[in-house]
Amino acid sequence: MDICRSGLYYEPAEESKENQEIMKIMDMYFMDHPTTGKRGFRDYLRLIGYKVNIKRVRRLMDVMGIEPIYPRKCLSKGGVSKYIHPYLLRGLNITHRNQAWSTDISYIPMKNGFMYLYAIIDVYSRYLLGWKLSNSLSASNVYELLQECVDLYGAPEIVNTDQGSQYTTADWEELLKRNGIRISMDGKGRCKDNIWIERFWRSIKQDYIYTHPTDDVMELRNGIDGWIRFYNYERPHQGLGGFVPSAFFVAVA
Repeated sequence: MDICRSGLYYEPAEESKENQEIMKIMDMYFMDHPTTGKRGFRDYLRLIGYKVNIKRVRRLMDVMGIEPIYPRKCLSKGGVSKYIHPYLLRGLNITHRNQAWSTDISYIPMKNGFMYLYAIIDVYSRYLLGWKLSNSLSASNVYELLQECVDLYGAPEIVNTDQGSQYTTADWEELLKRNGIRISMDGKGRCKDNIWIERFWRSIKQDYIYTHPTDDVMELRNGIDGWIRFYNYERPHQGLGGFVPSAFFVAVA
């Protein structure tokens, strides 16, 4: 069956409490300083009393799925994955719902652990279309979430993502093409290309997650669900002239 005995019985070790504290500090710091790399985090953590080295910081950044903004090598030369696509939203006049969706994954700190939040937002209305909470960075989660949103709201013209491993697969490409969706991806290291979902992460973390720490997944799930309903239907959005996202999306549904 091609199953390794050690892989079958192995249970992943949980992160230590200190590592969980460090990850929460890194996440909060990164929201305001997205250019911070492993050396910057190491120096900052040492400054506030944590004895960490580069290897430890790098591993925790990988676990969290965060990557700093910094100049990169030219990616137009050789070695580019065949599943990476150009960014289609630059200069595009977005005038209606379902013209473009933005999706991403974010690390969620808890009292004694962490989860990952997957979400899709409509760029025109800033309406949060769907979300999923999981304890793993699994590509299947992004496929399922997108299909659920397409089933509920119809297929968008464009979906924009970063170049993460969950979005640079044959299955992701086939799913979008099957639904007649054009594929758009951020430039490498350009998180502002996907600013709509990045701004949503900042809002939900500062307004709810950081102020309501919990070690109960159900409590976290219910809290996120309630805050997203508040975000969609009650919270005035500055980018919409003080209107709520649902006024731009549901009203024309």
